[in-house]
Amino acid sequence: MTPLFASSLLSPHVGLIFWTLIVFGLLLFVLGKFAWRPMVSALDEREITIEESLTRAESALDEARKMQADNEAARREAERQAQGILRDARHASDQLRGEEVEKTKAQLSQLQEQARADIEREKTQALVALRAEVADLAIGAAGKILNENLDDDRQRRLVGSFLDDLPQN
Repeated sequence: MTPLFASSLLSPHVGLIFWTLIVFGLLLFVLGKFAWRPMVSALDEREITIEESLTRAESALDEARKMQADNEAARREAERQAQGILRDARHASDQLRGEEVEKTKAQLSQLQEQARADIEREKTQALVALRAEVADLAIGAAGKILNENLDDDRQRRLVGSFLDDLPQN
């Protein structure tokens, strides 16, 4: 039986072919009307969605690049401003340092002048004291030499005139 059944499957029957073509045509018609149109429209919608997504992604990428360029420009501007601020601060610092140096030099000069004036005053006082001491010593020595007793007023005038005749060193 196996050979008969196998031979009947392999032999072409016109009725079977006819009905197979009709069923296949109906299947294509039903699939075309109810399945393929929705599938094709879904695929078209999917394609449009993908294209829109790609367009949005490209515009977002362009926007990100623009923002990055803006950020880079802002960063460069901030660096330039920071360098300007540092330059101004250094200039102000140098100027302040120069002013302080000049102020210190002026104070030192003033202190030197004051010290010179103090030294000169002390020198003058020392010379006056030295003259008085020399006058007293000279009067004492002259009195002993002359064995003469002169009054104090006359002695001082004599010594004063003697000292005035001496150079002022």
